Amino acid sequence: MGQLTIIVSVQGTFSERFDLLLVIDWLRQAVDEGASDIFIGAGRGISYKKNGIIATKGSQVLQPPEAEALITGLYELGKRPMSKFLENGDDDFPVTVPGLARFRVNAFRQRSTMAAIIRVVMFNIPDYKDLLIPEGVMQIAAETNGLVLVTGPAGGGKSTTLACIIDAINNSRNCHIITLEDPIEFLHKDNLSLISQREISTDTSSYAVALRACMRQVPDIILLGEMRDHETIKTAITAAETGHLVISTLHTVGAASTIDRIIDIFPPAQQQQVRIQLSMVLRMVVSQKLLPNLSGESIPAFEIMRVNNAISNIIRESKTHQIDNVIQTSSQEGMIGMDAYILKLYKNGGISKQTALHNASNPDQLAKQIGSA
Repeated sequence: MGQLTIIVSVQGTFSERFDLLLVIDWLRQAVDEGASDIFIGAGRGISYKKNGIIATKGSQVLQPPEAEALITGLYELGKRPMSKFLENGDDDFPVTVPGLARFRVNAFRQRSTMAAIIRVVMFNIPDYKDLLIPEGVMQIAAETNGLVLVTGPAGGGKSTTLACIIDAINNSRNCHIITLEDPIEFLHKDNLSLISQREISTDTSSYAVALRACMRQVPDIILLGEMRDHETIKTAITAAETGHLVISTLHTVGAASTIDRIIDIFPPAQQQQVRIQLSMVLRMVVSQKLLPNLSGESIPAFEIMRVNNAISNIIRESKTHQIDNVIQTSSQEGMIGMDAYILKLYKNGGISKQTALHNASNPDQLAKQIGSA
């Protein structure tokens, strides 16, 4: 994609200077090049992110009318009105190109111009083994009740991990799975399970509203795309207390910070009650992030915490600073800390020493372990 040919003129009406077939061709080139994300913004060229590296394609700089035309075309391709974007200044929506891929579009305003970041989502749910997701993470699929959290930074692979877990459940047992997503990324076909997928803003107004409605829809498993606010978290904990398996995400790194984040969202007068509830319903916290391997591609690193009696007591007694120590000493129960996982990747030749130390929570200690190894 050496040059940008989507905009034939910045004059005239939108229909005169824009061709949706060219937008599809542009998205196809991004997929063919293996891009994970596409960046559109006035004042710069269209950029791709591949294996964690962002590079601009071609030399043409988008002008504001051109960026607006591209984003308006994406809305037309996604058959979505622009009213929410025009009112709020940002919006999430999916775009599907049959035979190619799905795309998760986040459109927003910056410096009074339109911009967008587009995540490429392939149609087929990948094999978790190909993605190097460990069996300890996939054991989430065996849980039958309680709350399970998959956490990590944006772009860390959480959505893909969740899709693999739901696919494993779908292929192993008979149950009703309801997913609440914003937007829907992976499409699941019913196999042994019945899967109902609801999209926020399109099928329901909010996570909180959809989650309350879930309780009347006879779910066995609820996949909650993100626990964004106090009301959603409260309802999710209640759903887990009533015997459902609730799987959700948070933008936190590490089990201890995840638990603290949940508790801190509540008013001080309610926090002890929430600690007690969490100590009873929380089953696992998995944190993940993507690291560059020796070939420049992405490889996942994980922290896995399973809630045993020690962890449950720590949560109840507000001693979350002790969680890391319990994880380090409970490998026989399937737990592993992020630094221990990073060390394992390094020893197996998956990542460089520089990458290992750069991503460690305690680089000095990890350096000593690498040295002794």
